[in-house]
Amino acid sequence: MTLYLDYQATTPLAQDVAAAMRPWIEQKFANPHSAHKLGREAAAAIAVAREQVAALLPPGGKLWFTSGATEALNWALRCAGRGGIALPDTEHAAVRDTALWLGTQGRPVSILPVDGEGVIDPACPLPAGTGMVATMLVNNEIGVIQPIAAMAQAAHAQGALMLCDAVQGFGRLEIPSGPDLIAVSAHKIHGPKGIGALWVKDGVEITPLLFGGGQEGGLRSGTLSPALCAGFGAAAALAKAQMAADSAHVERLWALACAHLPEGWTINGSTDARYKGNLNIRKDGLDVARLMSELRGIAFSAGSACASGSGRPSHVLKAIGLTDAQAKSSVRLGFGRYTQEQDLADALEQIVAAAQQQGQQQGV
Repeated sequence: MTLYLDYQATTPLAQDVAAAMRPWIEQKFANPHSAHKLGREAAAAIAVAREQVAALLPPGGKLWFTSGATEALNWALRCAGRGGIALPDTEHAAVRDTALWLGTQGRPVSILPVDGEGVIDPACPLPAGTGMVATMLVNNEIGVIQPIAAMAQAAHAQGALMLCDAVQGFGRLEIPSGPDLIAVSAHKIHGPKGIGALWVKDGVEITPLLFGGGQEGGLRSGTLSPALCAGFGAAAALAKAQMAADSAHVERLWALACAHLPEGWTINGSTDARYKGNLNIRKDGLDVARLMSELRGIAFSAGSACASGSGRPSHVLKAIGLTDAQAKSSVRLGFGRYTQEQDLADALEQIVAAAQQQGQQQGV
């Protein structure tokens, strides 16, 4: 059995979520935009799901379903706000790469520094002409929690919009008030892949992303999947009901993991301003590719799963001051609701032992 420790990449589908989706896959297959009875039933299921997802977000906004958070972030950056875009150096590629592309289209892009723990200073001056500030709630690589409310206040003081990539914090933490746009995803909270959402604060103007049939308020045309929407809604409702229990469980797992780290291992990023279900650690001289090859019974990451296989050092780890060698000697372990304490302990013992064996063979 594989020990799964890659919760930042994706999470196991909850059984309740699978059950909620099944009828809309097997029997209730109607198009939710059709006017007949079956279509209206499907539309009603989507309406319920929309309310369930929105219940984890601030009041005073509208929620539009998308194919995932990447689409939601692209939509926000490309279709809302004007002027320059400012973002911390540790943002996810879905924001970073979209902003850099927009830079080639004439929108100025400013990369803001973070400190050695990966946290941005809300007092960091924003360039004149900034029209949007994009900041993650929880970093996908090092788990650092950013001061979202303060960043939103700073953006608004300059007349800019605030976009929050809340993917890694949604359903795990309370979403701070202040952002004008928030992107979320289902598969990071034990929901299905292929669906996310963009929350837009009341009064914020956003232009259509997709044209066609006029679905999603005329802003994103295309037939919605009742099964995916129902799954997202069920996952959000479950996350809301279990948030306190999930948080306590993650705290116990974090403490257990830290207790299993011997001398010579370093935690990357802040240990205080952090979501504790993310443990990004390094051991100088560690050959991570070899480690992953030797420990195929453990699913973990050499960095962000979204950039795995690129061969490049993580831009996030570089941004907090790590050298190329230190970044390449880092691994990310992600755990959560369905991680058993003994499984995590067993996995860490194997990782530490394999790393120690590497060091002995290298004469370190």
